[in-house]
Amino acid sequence: MQLVRFRVDLTPGCSLGPGKIDLLEAIAREGSLTRAAASLGMSYRYAWLLVDDLKSSFSEPVTAATIGGKRGGGVELTPFGREVVKRYRAAYARIESAARAEFAPLMKRARSRAPKARTRSIKRGR
Repeated sequence: MQLVRFRVDLTPGCSLGPGKIDLLEAIAREGSLTRAAASLGMSYRYAWLLVDDLKSSFSEPVTAATIGGKRGGGVELTPFGREVVKRYRAAYARIESAARAEFAPLMKRARSRAPKARTRSIKRGR
């Protein structure tokens, strides 16, 4: 079970979190933004927006288009994109380890419950 989810704000307009990192890993695995998004249960539009945000967040690209192949091309991580993933995952491993050590006594006392369904309240006009 994943204990920690974290986001890193490198600058006010540049952040990295689990969604972007998961997407970059899926791109590396699938070789296509469409297939990467589908593998994560994410819409293509949302995945495209995340990649576009990453593109505008760094001075170097994290992905590059590929040309040719059976399906007419795709997308892959650049060396910088692989570095971004590697650094995030290394930080995640250290933070997760520290959290598990610190919160171990509390985890033994925590009750396991099914998560509550998320509901949205609707304001009704009067």
